[in-house]
Amino acid sequence: MTYPIYQVDAFTSELFKGNPAAVMPLEKWLPDETLQALAAENNLSETAFFVPEPGVDDSDFHIRWFTPNIEVPLCGHATLASAWVIFNKLNWPAEHIRLHSRSGPLGVHKTQDDWLVLDFPNLPIEERETPALISEALAGAPTTAFYVPSDANYMVVLENEAAVKAAQPDMRLLKELDNLGLIITAPGETADFVSRYFAPGAGLDEDPVTGSIHSVLAPYWAETLGKTKLEARQLSSRGGLLRCELKGDRVAIAGQATFYMEGTVHLT
Repeated sequence: MTYPIYQVDAFTSELFKGNPAAVMPLEKWLPDETLQALAAENNLSETAFFVPEPGVDDSDFHIRWFTPNIEVPLCGHATLASAWVIFNKLNWPAEHIRLHSRSGPLGVHKTQDDWLVLDFPNLPIEERETPALISEALAGAPTTAFYVPSDANYMVVLENEAAVKAAQPDMRLLKELDNLGLIITAPGETADFVSRYFAPGAGLDEDPVTGSIHSVLAPYWAETLGKTKLEARQLSSRGGLLRCELKGDRVAIAGQATFYMEGTVHLT
């Protein structure tokens, strides 16, 4: 059997920037172990798989995301990449796509200037004492952190953009968080806020640009800064730009995408 595969750089207008995602459209689901093996073989932060759902009233496609190690409940950049493929390679006729996922209904619409806007949930956070493991792994970590129960992450807020850029967390220690990831963020100088994301336990030392964490970051900074429309930058070596808007219990996360390659997967 053969299957198409695409690779798209998400949250960037430049090739070799942003976050690369593999996208594999399917007619029907393959076994979970095959999906995981494909993601491991692709060895990107995420591989997105989707199947059409033409008979479902509130869904056009069912989407799932896998890191090289695990399936994850929500992923922004691979959703953006999938939408680019649906619009540009599958010739989707509408300007909006409805997606069914483990995190509930998601949407993507295309703007006139070719930005793609994700309709994601507003994820609640719980203030907690910073776990000792994170304090040990991240020099200068504050005593208070935020836990994201629905997305298996911790978030810590640093003093400024320079601190986020200079952070060098101990990946060996962070790996002991297992599937939990660590978001670090601060008010920005080059944007309203900046961030980085680490999840070595899930197979990602540092994710280049992570759309899903903005379901947490955008609401937090909207309240902190007193504004609902924000520009965000993720400060990985590849970097990425996102436009966010808080809309009650939803978050609009917009980005651009750049096509890299397409091919065929052969499964014997």
